[in-house]
Amino acid sequence: MPPKKRTAAEAASIPQTSRRRSGRIGLSGKKSTYFEAADDDGSDELSTVMPPRKAAKTQATPKRGKKAASDDDELLYEDEKSESEIDSGDDGDGYVEDKEESDDDNSESEGSLPPVAQKRGRGRPAKTPTPTKATAKKSAAKPRVSDAGAAKGRGRPKAQGKAVAKAKAKTKSEESDAEEDDDDDDDDDDEEENLITFIPAVKLRDLDGVDYEDERLHKNTFLFLKDLKANNNRKWLKANDKEYRRSLKDWESFVETLTEKIIEADDTIPELPIKDVVFRIYRDVRFSKDQTPYKPHYSAAWSRTGRKGPYACYYVHAEPGRCIIGGGIWHPDAEALALLRASVDERPHRIRRVLMNPTFRKTFLPEAKANEKSVLAAFAAKNQENALKKKPKGFHPEHRDIELLKLRNYTIGTEIEEADFTTDDAQEKIMRVISAMVEFVSFLNSVVKPDPNVDSDSDEAGE
Repeated sequence: MPPKKRTAAEAASIPQTSRRRSGRIGLSGKKSTYFEAADDDGSDELSTVMPPRKAAKTQATPKRGKKAASDDDELLYEDEKSESEIDSGDDGDGYVEDKEESDDDNSESEGSLPPVAQKRGRGRPAKTPTPTKATAKKSAAKPRVSDAGAAKGRGRPKAQGKAVAKAKAKTKSEESDAEEDDDDDDDDDDEEENLITFIPAVKLRDLDGVDYEDERLHKNTFLFLKDLKANNNRKWLKANDKEYRRSLKDWESFVETLTEKIIEADDTIPELPIKDVVFRIYRDVRFSKDQTPYKPHYSAAWSRTGRKGPYACYYVHAEPGRCIIGGGIWHPDAEALALLRASVDERPHRIRRVLMNPTFRKTFLPEAKANEKSVLAAFAAKNQENALKKKPKGFHPEHRDIELLKLRNYTIGTEIEEADFTTDDAQEKIMRVISAMVEFVSFLNSVVKPDPNVDSDSDEAGE
């Protein structure tokens, strides 16, 4: 336990009448003559013989065992002083306290010179054990540097310092290599992003001497749809964009001229923009198992509100190997469906009269016999998609028109040949089919969306 420090007043009040003789032996093997010199002079005051502590502190301490060119007494005093500080740290006369005060006074003059004795602690330092081969290998493999050694610039053998330096250099080189690799990867990514894909231009098909006309479809339009069905992907369509644009223009011009003829046959159909009549070629794949992005066909629908709305419509579908002309109401809402079932239940003669029309029956129900039972059964068979398996709520299961009441679609259609779209009289052939179902479409509209001031269920409304 270190001795209790004295204040400056206590140190000054101690009488200094006794003199001590040093019995310690310096490193040089000679007895110190410092106090003997004081005795020879006959001085009773120790402070008159001691050199100024401030000057001694600021002077460089010479190495032990070596003498400088200055006074021998001062050198011996410095050696003895260092030994006494290391051994005990206090000589019992307030020297340690005076020394600490002088250290505080000299802190500014010393600058950044570290006080070796204070950092080392009190007492003699333990001897460093001689490292064995095993410890030398471990220290070389895992160099450890103490905090004191790192702060003073020592505490690590030269061999370990070299190993640490090599390890740091290796780490830095690996980090630089990793950074270079990352830079190379970034450069590769940038190069990939900046790559330009050249798509070879696809030449348009030859016309073979047949020009594009508004009242019929060109055979190249069906050839394009056939290729689209075989290559239903965006890359192919982008490469054949010119052919697609030409076929789409051919279809739209055909629809525009056909619209005029449909309006003549059914005056309830208004003149609408082409975009409100023609269906887009892009498919909605959000809720479909078929994830192909495009429809391999062209289609259009005419109603009082175009291709969308609650009204019954006329429908034309052009697809290689499957061309359809039809009409009606597909998937009506609950209110419209309730009105249709009420009409079948309360006034069944109206729908029977429309379905038994000879032109309508021969065009759309050619397989049915000329009797109501066969015609109604054929019409119900064409609308079995999404039909109820059991009777609808509120109707008796033995109802005579129970098959019609189970339906949720009221549509009709027939297939025509692909050549019927490409012949010179293509639209005349199509209009013969559309004209045969004008009565059927008018009946459906009179039930689900009757005109104002007209009895929707009267006999005159269906005629």
